[in-house]
Amino acid sequence: MAHLVVLVLDCLDCCSDVLQAWENAGAPGVTILESTGLGRLRRGTEMRDDLPLVPSLLDLLGADEKHHRTLFAVIDDDEIVERVIQAAERIVGDFSEPHSGLLFVIPVSRVIGLKKHYPKTKE
Repeated sequence: MAHLVVLVLDCLDCCSDVLQAWENAGAPGVTILESTGLGRLRRGTEMRDDLPLVPSLLDLLGADEKHHRTLFAVIDDDEIVERVIQAAERIVGDFSEPHSGLLFVIPVSRVIGLKKHYPKTKE
């Protein structure tokens, strides 16, 4: 069965290391999203008087707002899932510590397009 491995990464400096480690662990691909948690939004929601006439989401949140990176990968091999988790723990540290992030795994009942068949290139 395939699994969706999701890592909400608090330390942006660790992102490239985690990506490299997941690739080395055998993850077939990783998608990265910029994300912000509800707690961070609430801490920075005081009234602003410097917004443009048509503000963007970045304007509303503030350019200096701290963001997370949410990484996710669909993996159809249990051993690779374990290696990916271990790699994240090596880099991030103890996920029970504050500001470390959150990692979870969800079973995926059906995947379409996970295994791509690219034509061989001529050299």
